[in-house]
Amino acid sequence: MPDDEYKKYERACKRIKKDNAELLEQFGQWLSEMGLAEKTVQRHVENVDLYINSFLLYEDAIAAKEGASQVSMFLGYWFIRKAMWASPNAIRENAASLKKFYTFMQEQGKVSAEALQDLKETVKEEMPGWVERLERYDDPDITDPEEIWGL
Repeated sequence: MPDDEYKKYERACKRIKKDNAELLEQFGQWLSEMGLAEKTVQRHVENVDLYINSFLLYEDAIAAKEGASQVSMFLGYWFIRKAMWASPNAIRENAASLKKFYTFMQEQGKVSAEALQDLKETVKEEMPGWVERLERYDDPDITDPEEIWGL
């Protein structure tokens, strides 16, 4: 990436992270108002923080409102490879956090009802495959990437 493009990317990421800080605060408040325990609220906020501030900014500067369609790449590939704590339960927990977050975003008018529905359907349909992929990735007897990722 040429230097000027990288600087543009860095500026966009900085702006997005500022917006994300506000979103995460509002999301945490929304969860608290739903009556969730503080520990549960914190866990959901941490999971979403990883998604919107690490994954969505990893290769491109993608705003949270544009990121609902990226859940499959996150939970089915990136999270498995990058999160040392990845487990079937962690995948399910992150999926639940993302569904709550994008429900919040939809209620705020920041994503469409269709985008939220697509995310929920993706999670429902692809969850078994994500968990199986993680299990193959963690299996020391499987070393062929094609066998792990189903290429």
